[in-house]
Amino acid sequence: MSFDKATQVYFSPSGNTEKVIKAASSRICNDITEYNLLKTPLTEDIQISGDSVLIVAMPAYAGRIPEPCVSMINHLKGSKQPAIAIIVYGNRDYEDALIELKDLLEANDFCVVGAGAFIAQHSIFPQVAAERPDENDLRLIAEFADHCSKLLSTFSPDCYMTIKVKGNSQYIKPGKVPLKPKGDSKCNGSCICVDICPTHSISAEHPKKTNKETCISCGACIHACPMNARAFHGFMYKLATNEFIKSCAEYKTPETFYID
Repeated sequence: MSFDKATQVYFSPSGNTEKVIKAASSRICNDITEYNLLKTPLTEDIQISGDSVLIVAMPAYAGRIPEPCVSMINHLKGSKQPAIAIIVYGNRDYEDALIELKDLLEANDFCVVGAGAFIAQHSIFPQVAAERPDENDLRLIAEFADHCSKLLSTFSPDCYMTIKVKGNSQYIKPGKVPLKPKGDSKCNGSCICVDICPTHSISAEHPKKTNKETCISCGACIHACPMNARAFHGFMYKLATNEFIKSCAEYKTPETFYID
């Protein structure tokens, strides 16, 4: 079968997941329909066209897919089309995020032909995996995309057997990151952070504050603020930064998986 179209779906608060998926999808197809879940959350079912390959990229938060994204992924409906699953993580571990994404896509009638876990600068501790994806990452993303393209050329849903990826189908319990970003004196009340926050954890009345109960520490508010007024602060953050840098100093390389 040939697929001349692609539908790319991603959640990218820091911009790194977007960078990875676009590097991959641009080598697979030129006719691309895009769903940026941060800017336009999915609230209704979308039937993916039968002649389109679905490419989905998600960041890993504490080894899982961000909770707000799960219901949105479930709005993607297929009919045995091929899909490509991508997880982007900050050089610690992606744990069960990739198998979770694979399971979600298969549950919605997609056939996952390729899956990959790629590294990008950490969203909370940017000193870790700084400047990634780097040239080597981009080369490996290109190789992954090219191999997926070859698999698409011979894809048949009648012969599909579930892809084997790293992870445990009994997913680890979602963890809550205790570190939350907040605003400082540079805040001018523009409230761009209010609009971009995927969990509505910032109010227009108090834009410097963050609802710690609902915030998922994605950093979207930090990257969107034109005044650079939002960041992770405090003594605990400094302590955690030093420990995280030590434990995640090793240069990790992407991992890829394909159907047999």
